[in-house]
Amino acid sequence: MFTGIITDIGTIRSAEQRGDLRLEIACSYDMAGVDLGASIACSGVCLTVVDKGEDWFAVDLSAETVSRTAQGVWNEGGRLNLERSLKLGDEMGGHIVTGHIDGIGKVVSAEASGDSTEIRVRAPADLAPYIAAKGSITLDGVSLTVNAVSDVEGGCEFTINLIPHTAEVTTFESVETSRAVNIEIDILARYLRRMTEAKS
Repeated sequence: MFTGIITDIGTIRSAEQRGDLRLEIACSYDMAGVDLGASIACSGVCLTVVDKGEDWFAVDLSAETVSRTAQGVWNEGGRLNLERSLKLGDEMGGHIVTGHIDGIGKVVSAEASGDSTEIRVRAPADLAPYIAAKGSITLDGVSLTVNAVSDVEGGCEFTINLIPHTAEVTTFESVETSRAVNIEIDILARYLRRMTEAKS
């Protein structure tokens, strides 16, 4: 379990196809405190540490995981938002994040709004019922608040605001239109939808 509060930015220093996709990710974590088998969210995807060194760790991604996440995220040299799994007593700074990607969104626009940046994202139709104004959403592992939502053909579009601090400590420091992003909907929205379906 995670909170969507990014604690490091990693860089993929190697990507090797060996049945599964093996990534070695450079980071600034104290790896002496990270056990093999530990979970680290990498741009929103919960992955297991299978090897490590002083300033890096390795993870394996199945073909299913690669196919269900944003294209280009796992390329050598790519930068990833990192978060270690939540421990008992840790502060819940964002919202409950599982590290399971629900779909892929696309950045439609990014415009200055005061000191912040307003980003508009298009989400697929199957996720639209779970996205609501003032609700939580996770983009590439980052916990964010939805400003507004509008229905469009084939899905919905929603806006979020990136404050300068969030942009600085995540891979959203520069946002290009058409960028693909990993989306995880709020788990509470998922359960509420299921309860509503069960009652009807």
